[in-house]
Amino acid sequence: MKTQYLTIKELTDAVGGGVTPRMVRHYHKIGLLPSVPRSQGNYRLYTQQDVQRLKLVVTLKQQGFQLSHIRQLLNSHWEETSDSTLMAQLTQQYRSVIQQITRLRQTASALEGLLGRDRLCQMVQAQALAQLKQLNVDAQEGMGKLDQFWLDLDAEITTHPEAFSESLQHLLPDLSHYSEITRYLLHQLVLACGDVSLVDSVQLSQGAIASARDALKAGCSIVTDIPIILLALDQTRLAHLGCSLTTLINDPHISRVHEAEEAFWENKQWQQKLQEIPQGSVLVIGYAPSVLLRVCQLIEQKQIKPALVIGMPLGFSHAPPAKRRLMTINSPYITIQGSLGGGLLAAVTLNTLVETLIEKPDCHCYLSRL
Repeated sequence: MKTQYLTIKELTDAVGGGVTPRMVRHYHKIGLLPSVPRSQGNYRLYTQQDVQRLKLVVTLKQQGFQLSHIRQLLNSHWEETSDSTLMAQLTQQYRSVIQQITRLRQTASALEGLLGRDRLCQMVQAQALAQLKQLNVDAQEGMGKLDQFWLDLDAEITTHPEAFSESLQHLLPDLSHYSEITRYLLHQLVLACGDVSLVDSVQLSQGAIASARDALKAGCSIVTDIPIILLALDQTRLAHLGCSLTTLINDPHISRVHEAEEAFWENKQWQQKLQEIPQGSVLVIGYAPSVLLRVCQLIEQKQIKPALVIGMPLGFSHAPPAKRRLMTINSPYITIQGSLGGGLLAAVTLNTLVETLIEKPDCHCYLSRL
């Protein structure tokens, strides 16, 4: 069968993602793309295999991998690249990224200190900003003046309580494309962890809020992965709705992530109990990633059918892929991508859904907008 070749323009059109012929030529030059046959007119000719390789390059680049590391990953067998050389380079890149994040967090904190001021603090802020323009921070004397700048700016905070909603309005990104209830949920999660950047990591499936509200109205069962989460739940409001509370790993001595993970693996009782949760339950998973993975498996096998999975376990190895898997199954979910999460944020999520249901039982904003 004759091979169907593509021109460089057809290659970039097939890959998309802003890839240009000039970028493709550069990738050939640095070894990211292998040599390809040429036409009689000396034009490069590509196959679908080249399309797939270039798509992988683009994807890895978007994930933050450096081009040199992508080349090594694609041009070597994993058995050869898993030794000290490549892993050491990736470790070095990781540490460099963490340093950049640290510096960016410091910058973000400084900007939050300025932009997050409520109205009563803004009178002092105008004076402090005027002082900031005059600072010469190159000398040690200038650093002392910078410290004084923050002291002057912070003086106003002793005169009144912080207006959290007002501060958040200055700092949060545009959330107008979300429903009123989703916006409030994002507000509460940010307030619970103090990190505005969390907003970009929160993921809700289509219909998650609607499914949760229907289940809560019906007095559904609430199932947490470990007992400590129960302490953070609004049990008064849940009792008002007629919701029962139960814990999967029902051991009061378990309060840490590694304990929950090990207990779930070692005790088949908890795994069996997971298969017996009532249909239409709300699962609140804030610690053990293996619990979330097992939940996903049972949903895929149609052995359980929860109304909502709040999947926010902690961890660096198992938690991120567990959350990614949750986002692929056909079941309502709310999660936080990556390693972020925890029992407090999972509990805040459920508490917010309960609060908005009781205070706004007839609200239907979530049905028309994401």
